[in-house]
Amino acid sequence: MKSILILSLFASIAVAAETPKAPVKRERKPNPAFAKIEDVVGLPRVLIIGDSISIGYTLDVRELLKGKANVHRIPTNGGPTTNGLKNIKAWLGESKWDVIHFNWGLHDLKYIQEDPSKRADPKAPGSHLQVPLADYEKNLTELVKIMQGTGAKLIWCNTTPVPAGSDGRIEGDEVKYNAAAERVMKDAGIPTDELHERALVRLHHFQLAANVHFSPEGYGYLAQKVVAVITEYLPKK
Repeated sequence: MKSILILSLFASIAVAAETPKAPVKRERKPNPAFAKIEDVVGLPRVLIIGDSISIGYTLDVRELLKGKANVHRIPTNGGPTTNGLKNIKAWLGESKWDVIHFNWGLHDLKYIQEDPSKRADPKAPGSHLQVPLADYEKNLTELVKIMQGTGAKLIWCNTTPVPAGSDGRIEGDEVKYNAAAERVMKDAGIPTDELHERALVRLHHFQLAANVHFSPEGYGYLAQKVVAVITEYLPKK
């Protein structure tokens, strides 16, 4: 009887050892760039709209404009222009904005297949641009009209470089998309924050290898340019 109990115990231990443990789900901490901002009364209100590049420089912009402007941003990644059209009115809300600094592009020129949330090899069968160039230009035109309705000063921020080997994108495609955006902004009389040019100056220092994103120092470098342009268009006291 005793030996049976011992064998049963060892069998239970063996089964327990072989049973895979369920992975521990760790909650992702909310990105501080999305934190709700309590306005300082009397300061102008700025809204940043954009993708992960803008998320990367938001905190630096907020810090550099501390005491000069209340810097808000949309509480998510702006994605492609199609996502912008679906959500722009909710993002703008009923609040008064003095300046809106906005960008779309890197997600529009991304190659996808069935699942738009996943990048695809541009050369793979069935791969296509998430938003073709002509649609991008049309979408931007519509987005600009909606934002102009707020009465805010609009600042277009052109798209930063796509390097060689970037997953789901083709090197240099941003040049074509920036040219299309330039036509829209010129027609609408909207100034451009030349972040593409700013990034190119020190691209090899700050951009990650084969990646559209930047190092923390790189985002700080981009933020300086964003702040300079926003400051130029803040309401004069």
